[in-house]
Amino acid sequence: MISPVRSEQTSVRGTSRPIVIVGAGSIVNDAHLPAYRATGLEVIAIADMDQRRAERVAAQFGIPRSFGSVEEAVQNAPRDCVFDVAVPAPALVRVLSVLPEGSAVLMQKPMGETLEEARTIVELCRARRFTAAVNFQLRFAPNMAKALALRAVGDLGQLHDFQVDVSCHMPWETWSFLAKAPRLEILYHSIHYLDLARAWMGEPAAVQARTVRSPVTPDLSATKSSIVLDYGDWTRALIATNHSNGFGMGNQRSFVQVEGTLGAVHAQMGVNLDYPRGLPDTLDVSLGQAGWQPVPLGGNWFPEAFAGSMNSLQNFLASTTDVLPTRVDDAFRTMALVEACYESSRTGRAIAPNDLLLPHELERYDAQ
Repeated sequence: MISPVRSEQTSVRGTSRPIVIVGAGSIVNDAHLPAYRATGLEVIAIADMDQRRAERVAAQFGIPRSFGSVEEAVQNAPRDCVFDVAVPAPALVRVLSVLPEGSAVLMQKPMGETLEEARTIVELCRARRFTAAVNFQLRFAPNMAKALALRAVGDLGQLHDFQVDVSCHMPWETWSFLAKAPRLEILYHSIHYLDLARAWMGEPAAVQARTVRSPVTPDLSATKSSIVLDYGDWTRALIATNHSNGFGMGNQRSFVQVEGTLGAVHAQMGVNLDYPRGLPDTLDVSLGQAGWQPVPLGGNWFPEAFAGSMNSLQNFLASTTDVLPTRVDDAFRTMALVEACYESSRTGRAIAPNDLLLPHELERYDAQ
């Protein structure tokens, strides 16, 4: 049931809808707005609880209107707009409850802080008839989109190895709301790699995980994780993250490598190396006996992928595609995998994500 990222989903065909952004934090400044400006997406308003911050961002990016509350933004929003909701996870339910029925919504990940919150959000979106997706934008990064395209046409053969390895210094202080977050690394970072694993490999049977705190950041909850995904006896799948490697970029790393029987891809995620400036993303491909070859890219995860996730929703709204890869029902399965990781870390046991879902949730996903 995993929808592959198709190239036509990363660019808007026809007329895109105007965008109203809720939230003016660092991710909006560093990624959303630069990506939208570069690709011609129209942002007509931005709202933030700190109205001065909203005003500063509006002035910086030439946004016509700014507001100090989501209620004001809604009152002044056209009916055909897309709400780009980039607020901390605990605020999602309140913000979504204010949006008009039938709204188009792209919400920043995670979809709540727990599976129960994600469940509430899915049901809220359904009750209010939203066309809603979650901004799991790593699927749309130029290197990932090209790599997934190779998988889609069978150039890699049978996949048997999926590895994410991140060892870097992450400036967690950039996001003040994380200072008191009870869940951190998996929920706010490795969630991207869990979602990517699903895009590549499908649903794992179970997950074994351990997430731990670091003495480098003693005031924060866990910032390092080891995750093993169970895809059967013929596949290795693991995610290893360490955000306390502050000893210089010489031995830092940030990559995804996927191997198949016919070929392999190695993708550097440069944004993790010297965040938020980052190093360039790269993609190397080895097909057959040709050896590793670099593939030209048209940008990086930050900011270009953020245009991809917005454009996939815009295309779906314009009926130029019938696929919405990160729709809320699909994102809910990523949240179930996140919850399974935390439950595994707590209990020391392998946890099957499907065991955390209700029967109707399994049926709803399988029907789509």
